[in-house]
Amino acid sequence: AGLLAGLQAYQPTVHFGKHNIPMPSTEALAEIMELLRAILFPGYFMESDITPDNITYYTGAKLDKVLFLLTEQMKRGYCFFCETSLEQMCPTCASKPQETTYQLIQALPDIRRLLALDAQAAFEGDPAASRYGETILCYPSLRVMINQRIAHQLFKSGVPLIPRMMTEMAHSETGIDIHPGAQIGERFFIDHGTGVVIGETCVLGNNVKLYQNVTLGAKSFPLDEHGNPIKGIPRHPILEDGVIVYAGATILGRVTISRNSMIGG
Repeated sequence: AGLLAGLQAYQPTVHFGKHNIPMPSTEALAEIMELLRAILFPGYFMESDITPDNITYYTGAKLDKVLFLLTEQMKRGYCFFCETSLEQMCPTCASKPQETTYQLIQALPDIRRLLALDAQAAFEGDPAASRYGETILCYPSLRVMINQRIAHQLFKSGVPLIPRMMTEMAHSETGIDIHPGAQIGERFFIDHGTGVVIGETCVLGNNVKLYQNVTLGAKSFPLDEHGNPIKGIPRHPILEDGVIVYAGATILGRVTISRNSMIGG
C-alpha cells in the first residue's frame, strides 16, 4: 500500500518510457550539438589543429558518431509522443529516427552556408568585430543560430521534442530564446543578444538585425470552445528584408514590419 501511494504521488511528474525506451538525454544532445558545431565550423570547435590532410578524417568520424547518437535520441523523442500501446513498437518509432537523421546530415551543407552568411553579417554589422572568425567563436548570435538552424530543419521534418530541447540549450547558454519553428532568412544578426525572444510563428526576411532585449511575441491567444489556446496559428510578427529593431523594442501580434524599416529603441 505504501509503495502504491508513493507511485500515485509521482504521477503528475514522472515519465515511464514506452517500449522500454527512456526520454531523450540532455547530456547526449549536448554532445551531439558539440559535434555538429565542429562539423559546421572545423577548427573552431573541438580539435583546433585541423589541416587539409586531416579534415576529412575528423569530419567523417564526427558524422558517424552523430548518426549513431542522434538516431537514438530521435527514437526517444518519437516514443515520448507515441500513442500506440505499450505492447507493440509502432512503425514511426522504428523507421523515422534514422530517416530524419539522414535528412539532417544531407541538409548540413545548406545549414553551413546560412551560418557562414550569419557570421559575415555579424562581422559587417558590428564595428567591434576585428576578425570574421571572431564572430564564429565568440558571438552569442552565432552560438544560438547554430542550434536554431539545426533545430528548424528537424522541426520542418516533424521531429517532436528534440528541436525544442536544442533551442532551449542555446537559450540557457546565451539568454536568447528562439523557437525552432521561427523562419529566419539569410544574413541574420543579433547584436549583444541577451534577452531576445523570437516566437514560433515569426517570419524574418534576409538581412534582419536585432539588438538586445527585443521581443517578437504574440499579442493574444484565440481560445477554443473549451477555453484553451488554439495552437499552431500564426500569431507572431513578420519582419521583411533589411529590418533593424533596436534595443528594448517589443513587437506583438501578426503584424508586418515593412522592408528596410527601423524600429527605435
